[in-house]
Amino acid sequence: MDTNKRPETMERITTMELANAFIEEQVKAVREQVGDGKVLLALSGGVDSSVVAALLVKAIGKQLVCVHVNHGLMRKNESEQVVEIFRNQLDANLVYVDATDRFLDLLAGVSDPEQKRKIIGKEFIEVFADEARRLEGIEFLAQGTIYPDILESIKQAEGKKAVKSHHNVGGLPEDLAFALVEPIKLLFKDEVRVVGEALGLPHAMVYRQPFPGPGLGVRCLGAITRDRLHALREADAILREEFDTCGLAEKVWQYFVVIPDIKSVGVKDESRYEGWPAIIRAVNTTDAMSATIEEIPYAVLHKITNRITQEVDGINRVLYDLTPKPIGTIEWE
Repeated sequence: MDTNKRPETMERITTMELANAFIEEQVKAVREQVGDGKVLLALSGGVDSSVVAALLVKAIGKQLVCVHVNHGLMRKNESEQVVEIFRNQLDANLVYVDATDRFLDLLAGVSDPEQKRKIIGKEFIEVFADEARRLEGIEFLAQGTIYPDILESIKQAEGKKAVKSHHNVGGLPEDLAFALVEPIKLLFKDEVRVVGEALGLPHAMVYRQPFPGPGLGVRCLGAITRDRLHALREADAILREEFDTCGLAEKVWQYFVVIPDIKSVGVKDESRYEGWPAIIRAVNTTDAMSATIEEIPYAVLHKITNRITQEVDGINRVLYDLTPKPIGTIEWE
């Protein structure tokens, strides 16, 4: 099947009946492709990788090995939560890899967003190759690639520049040693959620907020530094906590903080205080191809601003991004 074009005959998956038919079709396809081989899956705990994991467990059971890579670009306590849910609660065959220093050392001084994505994507493959050698018999690499990833990575025939490359599409090296297994590559995000529900995944997991493969690496704008990355992680945690408290968490499709590599003058403890701005972005969408801006009550923004500027070292301003997609993409990089 041509992955660059979604078949016109493919019906939108909007019901459990259609989702079950899709699952049955993909289970059969995966079994035919994999046979008795072993499959390695990058399990971030996000919607896409979780749905792929559940589908592959249904198809091939213990032939699947899930690997969670902590690349140092996760949200606060996220890796710990992934291990707790998948290994301890769901009894998944999970391998945890702490590759924080490995990734951050490679990204040091790199400011171009496309270069950062390529570095992260390439290193992911290298990490998986290392794990495959340790595990023995790994022949396939499963990925949670979905259709918007492919659409945004394709350079159009008219010569249009691709919007951006994705770590699970544009970053793959030509000499990839694994055959790819991508069972949801023709689905949009809303369809992935329906399939996840049909597979019996917990509601909280199916509707978990989307998180880019490069993680905070594309939200720590420009060259990544550990101090700014730490500030970003803490500010993002405050935003998420306040959205949970005021009931916006399930109303808004995706919300996060970005911190650019610029500083402005502020005042703290009656002294000059140079700090970074924290930029809040909150959008709603159904297919990730377009997005609208969520109106956040001023009282909520005011509380978030006070908490971030008072609790997070290095940040002295909080801004709110009002740009829809298009013209802005959902992520800044």
